[in-house]
Amino acid sequence: MSFSIRLTPEERHLAESYAKIHSMTLGEAFKNALFEKIEDEYDLAVAEEAYSEYVAGGRKSTPVADFWRELDEEV
Repeated sequence: MSFSIRLTPEERHLAESYAKIHSMTLGEAFKNALFEKIEDEYDLAVAEEAYSEYVAGGRKSTPVADFWRELDEEV
């Protein structure tokens, strides 16, 4: 699949510079950026869903200081 996008001269220069610095084609640079953004948003959505389930389940977190205190008592 292929597609085209319109860029201003400044945007094109920036994108070409980025691709050159990373030794990739302009197409590879856009593809990598697109999928990185998709993965980040997907990870965020999964994390938000997990947190909602955690809260809805009535669970509460323990302060890390309590955790370290527990570990010290076991030693």
